Amino acid sequence: MRLYQLDAFTDQLFCGNPAAVVPLTDWLPDERMQKIAAENNLAETAFYVKTEGDNNFHIRWFTPTVEVDLCGHATLATSYVVFFLEKQATTDTISFESRSGRLNVSRTDDNWLTLDFPADPVHKANVLPPALMASLGVKPVDVLKGRSDYMVVYDSEATVKGLNPDFREMSSIPARGIIVTAPAGPDSSVDFVSRFFGPQSGVDEDPVTGSAHTNLIPYWAEKLGRNTMTARQISPRGGYLRCELDGDRVYISGEVQLYMTAEING
Repeated sequence: MRLYQLDAFTDQLFCGNPAAVVPLTDWLPDERMQKIAAENNLAETAFYVKTEGDNNFHIRWFTPTVEVDLCGHATLATSYVVFFLEKQATTDTISFESRSGRLNVSRTDDNWLTLDFPADPVHKANVLPPALMASLGVKPVDVLKGRSDYMVVYDSEATVKGLNPDFREMSSIPARGIIVTAPAGPDSSVDFVSRFFGPQSGVDEDPVTGSAHTNLIPYWAEKLGRNTMTARQISPRGGYLRCELDGDRVYISGEVQLYMTAEING
């Protein structure tokens, strides 16, 4: 089996979010896919199978410990494999069937890729797990909840950048993970910043989290009063995203860099 490792949401190697992508002709047993993901020890490993019809695929995502319902950066990386490495696309838009429904990805003339994902608007979290504030240690402006993540809002980029969570404490929170966000600083070239912590899913801090922007984009579109924005995830590796809200859909655009091509033995 071929295996590709790529850096997503970045224009340079060793930045953005690394993901492994394994093209398949038929599905492997779930246990084997989970073992491959654990062996890769990356935030996500994506497996995909071409389905009937042109430009249609089925995709699944695994962290080192669990299968997840949605992963943005690994979908972006998989799309790069389909478009540019395996050359399986005959148009500029491909479709993935997934546990989160049908996901379309388009390529532009400058080779940016755009994810078309369902928006996941957040709502006020009236009852908070005690471990949430204890693990973050800094009082926020607001706490909201999407389908799978808590979103914690701070008033400054510096506060988000300075957080040093207690991941052992955070791992007890009943959620996929914790998004922290703030408006970008006055000298920034983007509109908002974020970080994503997911010790519950086997990843203490995710470098760039496309799926978290299904929550972030509707929130910041309302706060900023416009539907087109830019964002930076300010993890140590960092990543840059173009964002757009269109009704109940969000468009999340980024670049991908190929790091490694390999073969899986056994």
